[in-house]
Amino acid sequence: MTDILLPSKISEVESRLVTSEPQRRRPAPKRGPRLPELPLDDEIQAWSKPTRPVEDLDALANRYPDRHLSLSSKRKPMEFYDTPERPKAFSMDSLEFFFLIAQYFREPLPLRLILLMIACQKAGGQIRLTQEEMATVLDVHRSKINEALAEVMSHGIVFKVRRGVYQFNPPYSYRVAEFIPGTELVEAEYRQVDQDKTIAKIRKDESLPQLVRFPSLEHMREAIEKLRKQRAEERAARRLARAQRQEEGTAQ
Repeated sequence: MTDILLPSKISEVESRLVTSEPQRRRPAPKRGPRLPELPLDDEIQAWSKPTRPVEDLDALANRYPDRHLSLSSKRKPMEFYDTPERPKAFSMDSLEFFFLIAQYFREPLPLRLILLMIACQKAGGQIRLTQEEMATVLDVHRSKINEALAEVMSHGIVFKVRRGVYQFNPPYSYRVAEFIPGTELVEAEYRQVDQDKTIAKIRKDESLPQLVRFPSLEHMREAIEKLRKQRAEERAARRLARAQRQEEGTAQ
């Protein structure tokens, strides 16, 4: 007796003959662990479970009106900008000093000169620049540098050590450390000069002006008040003269 294959059976046999490899099941897509929403009811969960990032703080605040919400970001490391010639030089500057010189100096050149000297000082606050070099960097005539430097020095901000060498007064600006790269003959050096040692050395030098040995910004505060009073009087005089000219024109 001969077996008769139905059409459905024939299709199953053909499929088995065509496909020699065994059928493999496709793996189900992996799903990550379900992240709990913020805020967590149990504080201990914050140490054992990852949390879902918050995308809408307003919605979260509305859901939990009795909670105090705060947002923090990842802190970035401090960046130091340097060059191969002057790598990683650290300076300390008085914020009150910057505040007062911004009010006192009306011309830009003294301020530019102070910033140049801050940038060029060595560890210990020493500045090795000639007036010709200052004039070249700031692109002004040397006579202008001489006038601006004399004005800056008159306040005890810097003083002259010798030709081409100046010293910053530590309470205003002072480079505490710098890294000096090595060469084939000289090893690299990290140089640090404490501020109090320089101050003690300056105070012992009786040849220096009193304002340099015992620096104070009080005289600059007083000078700022005098300048403001003087400018106010000049503005009042100009307003009075303008009013008088208007009255004379009306009378004519």
